[in-house]
Amino acid sequence: MLRITELRLPLDHAGDALRPAVLRRLGIADADLLSLSVFRRAYDARKKTAIVLIYTVDCEVRDEAAVLAAKAGDPHVKPAPDTRYRFVGHAPADFRAQDRPRPLVIGFGPCGIFAALLLAQMGLRPIVLERGKEVRQRTKDTWGLWRQGVLNPDSNVQFGEGGAGTFSDGKLWSQISDPRHLTRKVLTEFVKAGAPDEILFVSKPHIGTFRLVSMVEKMRAEIESLGGEIRFGQQVTDVQLEPDGDGLRLRGVTLASGEQLRADHAVLALGHSARDTFTMLHGRGVFMEAKPFSVGFRIEHPQGVIDRARFGPNAGNPILGAADYKLVHHAKNGRSVYSFCMCPGGTVVAATSEPERVVTNGMSQYSRNERNANAGIVVGISPQDYRQDGLSEGPVSPLDGMRFQRLWESRAYELGEGGYVAPGQLVGDFVKKQRSRELGTVLPSYKPGVRMTDLAQPGRESLPPYVLDAIREAIPAFERQIAGFAMRDAVLTGVETRTSSPLRITRNRQYESLNVRGLYPAGEGAGYAGGIMSAGVDGIEVAEAVARSVLGIAGDTPPSAHAIGPSVLQAI
Repeated sequence: MLRITELRLPLDHAGDALRPAVLRRLGIADADLLSLSVFRRAYDARKKTAIVLIYTVDCEVRDEAAVLAAKAGDPHVKPAPDTRYRFVGHAPADFRAQDRPRPLVIGFGPCGIFAALLLAQMGLRPIVLERGKEVRQRTKDTWGLWRQGVLNPDSNVQFGEGGAGTFSDGKLWSQISDPRHLTRKVLTEFVKAGAPDEILFVSKPHIGTFRLVSMVEKMRAEIESLGGEIRFGQQVTDVQLEPDGDGLRLRGVTLASGEQLRADHAVLALGHSARDTFTMLHGRGVFMEAKPFSVGFRIEHPQGVIDRARFGPNAGNPILGAADYKLVHHAKNGRSVYSFCMCPGGTVVAATSEPERVVTNGMSQYSRNERNANAGIVVGISPQDYRQDGLSEGPVSPLDGMRFQRLWESRAYELGEGGYVAPGQLVGDFVKKQRSRELGTVLPSYKPGVRMTDLAQPGRESLPPYVLDAIREAIPAFERQIAGFAMRDAVLTGVETRTSSPLRITRNRQYESLNVRGLYPAGEGAGYAGGIMSAGVDGIEVAEAVARSVLGIAGDTPPSAHAIGPSVLQAI
């Protein structure tokens, strides 16, 4: 099999134009091209009047060696890599009969789902403990907050089957290094569960909330059919540890019901909002450290404004779909401002998991056909920014980031005057430092509602002044890249505080906690992922590490998401 990259065709090319283009690139006759398939399709929109599609194509030819020899100087014609997934091992036939604890997976978001799925596919029969509800009941509870202002602290955007990724744009791309093609494994499993085949080849695949619901259910069913067990409404409130050399070893967990489960291996796929569990683990001495994250607002524009700015006369082309953007600005005060989790044709959603706090996030359906585009406009902060002890040096408490988030989430609730209404301001007024009193042409999509105010009112600021100043400077800079970005009627809605975990539960090359044997921190909550794709890949790698330990297989799992850095995570 050969792979051709950088095969460029016009946006409006004929449906049968790809095969002739491949024949021309390879210099072969039609009869010598046995098959072809699109591995990836992207677009180049730098020239809005001449947008081109860029294909990566895998093809089978009659005499591969001769073609490679003829194309030896062409960097875009190479043997196709083998992207098939290979399991590190499988449980022996008598594994079920052996008297040993089953591996636990704590949390059933993208990371937990893929960790449990891989463990089940390897015959290790995991037990999943999820504090929230199954995905359809969880959806009802989430709509209860959005429509009626009623919050269930254990069943919401953050907690429940599918994790926070269920109520998002369903983006399925990432910036992680992927030498083992684990992203392909994630995409393949999603297609098996009902995702459209196109996610295997479009450059920026996404699914959307409604499709994710049914897919999650099918993946749960597969895990159960392979001997796994998923328990909902099961919050882990304690871990049983015992001394082990100069560290500790996991021996079990305690649930909120008082039930204790014996365990030698547990994947911590908690998600970034499991604040009570982070506090418990910290109290038990599990090593963790403070890490950078970002805070800011959601910004909404008419989707048509973004489409025209990005695609010009090609706006509305069905192949291009709703336009997105990715923006970065380095402010004079030393802060980096960037767009986060951009949701074309989507809505801003209430994403709190704690009473009397307001948190925003973005969500899109597969169609991306809502009237507004939205994105987080956020500013990076460091542990020194949020430390609570007043010192200027030395280690920062890993829990200080949570305290900082809670401070501004509570302020947002106050500014919205209760009922989980969010504070908002027109972009033009925010830039001019004046209060907004009424909406313009852009109607905010956040439910339960938006109360117009001054997000930077002295003494009642919605975020730290250095964050507000950086965003105010960045908006005109972003206008120079996206015409209409600084439109007066665009709406800022506060606050976006949960861009990533505020701490890292640090692990070694075997994916275990630095000081607790058998405890495997994973995914966004542990500080090792930043979205559905990277969380799924991390779940696979951690599952492999657990399988190596359980089955006694020597060697480390080669890291990919393992090595991801916080600056990359925050930009996803």
